[in-house]
Amino acid sequence: MTAYAALLRAVNVGGTGKLAMPELTRLCEHLGFDRVRTYIQSGNVVFQSGQGEAQVQEALEAALERHVGRRVDVVVRTAGELARIVDSNPFPDAAGAKVTVALGSRRVTASAANEIVTPGAEQVAVAGGELFIHYPDGMGRSKLTLPKSLGPVTVRNLNTLTKLRQLADEVGGQTG
Repeated sequence: MTAYAALLRAVNVGGTGKLAMPELTRLCEHLGFDRVRTYIQSGNVVFQSGQGEAQVQEALEAALERHVGRRVDVVVRTAGELARIVDSNPFPDAAGAKVTVALGSRRVTASAANEIVTPGAEQVAVAGGELFIHYPDGMGRSKLTLPKSLGPVTVRNLNTLTKLRQLADEVGGQTG
């Protein structure tokens, strides 16, 4: 069994895509995922599964579409991948709440990061195929937009990813 974190895009953000976390837990359990745990109200869930990463993503996206009536993009990472992401933070001296990671189904290249215009003091870096953004003045004030070439992404701050890493380790260890 592999421990996974699934990050739902545009769920419970700004009043859109409402999905209660107990519903998400039940949905994951119905799919046969074990040791399911959610974290905060923004579509973060960790669990164990004997399925591969792509199968987990496809099953969860299909179940969510049936449940909420629209497509919900899901990004899936193993516990080991979460550990790699957290450990590769290129802004180690910045507060975890001010460092975000844009996670998608495609690995990010340095050339994609070069397309990003930073309108303020933001810093952008690619580490381990993930896009990290440091918002020294806070994300809420930033005018930074991500290029469409990244594809659908969901953004989590480093504090959230660190907690998800811990939860994934608790539900099944660092496999993958």
